[in-house]
Amino acid sequence: MVLERFFSTSKKEQEVIGSIKKHIKTLITASHLFKDALKKGDQNLMLDVAELEREADSIRRELISQIYEGAFLPFLRPNIFRFVEIIDEAFDVLEDAALEYKHIHYKVDAVKSDCCEIADINAQICEMLLQAVDSMFYGEDLREKSLAIRIYEKKIDEIKFELIEKLKNIEVQSYWEGKMLSDFINQLIKVSDIIEDASDYLNIIKISLR
Repeated sequence: MVLERFFSTSKKEQEVIGSIKKHIKTLITASHLFKDALKKGDQNLMLDVAELEREADSIRRELISQIYEGAFLPFLRPNIFRFVEIIDEAFDVLEDAALEYKHIHYKVDAVKSDCCEIADINAQICEMLLQAVDSMFYGEDLREKSLAIRIYEKKIDEIKFELIEKLKNIEVQSYWEGKMLSDFINQLIKVSDIIEDASDYLNIIKISLR
């Protein structure tokens, strides 16, 4: 079944689609900024990631308002709301990691190459999600994009297991230092899990329309 039958071409729907893509593009920008900040060890750039989260929050509120004003068929709205909230979760986790970095950057240096690799894949997986959204709203096949997202997430899983072994050899001076380092790594890894959830949700929406 072609999805265009369910997505009208009215101005309201087009505005929402544009806002969803703007929301994800802001996440892509934040992901690349995080990656650059991590490579450079730049704490000020990390604070800019937090600023982008606030910008994204404004886009999310605008999105919610646009949908409430009557965009999309009623049975689609809860699913679109949920998709937007999942993207917002990715922003929250990325912001938490950026703010945590300020307190634990000197310990992150010991596993910097692995963290940078994860951050780079996070940026790529966000870019792939944007392509998946285009496919979703314009009736194209989601399978290739969904598979690519799963492959990216699998790569991060593989890095995670190696990273955990390296973390075991890092000396910490206190429980809190160890916890902050662990939190930072978990937040960095969690971004890809959330994006995979968002991709799965796009497929759920598509299946519900059959």
